[in-house]
Amino acid sequence: MLSIGQLVDMQWKLGMAVSSDTCRSLNSPFVSLLLKIVEPSGQICQRAFEMTIPQFQNFHRQFKEMAAVMETV
Repeated sequence: MLSIGQLVDMQWKLGMAVSSDTCRSLNSPFVSLLLKIVEPSGQICQRAFEMTIPQFQNFHRQFKEMAAVMETV
C-alpha cells in the first residue's frame, strides 16, 4: 500500500519577473505556490515552486480532473 501525504493548505500569488542576473527585461508573469503537506508520519512539510501562466493553467486543469475523479470514488 502506498502512503502519501495529505494536502492541508495551498497558498498562491501572482508575480511579475522584470529582470534577472542573465536577462535585463523579462516582463514575464508567474504563479508562486506554497503547499503544506502532512506526511504519514505526522510531520508537516512545505513545498514551494513557481510556474509560468500556461504551466499553472495546466496544473489547474489537472487538479480539477483529480477532484472530479475523487468525487466519484
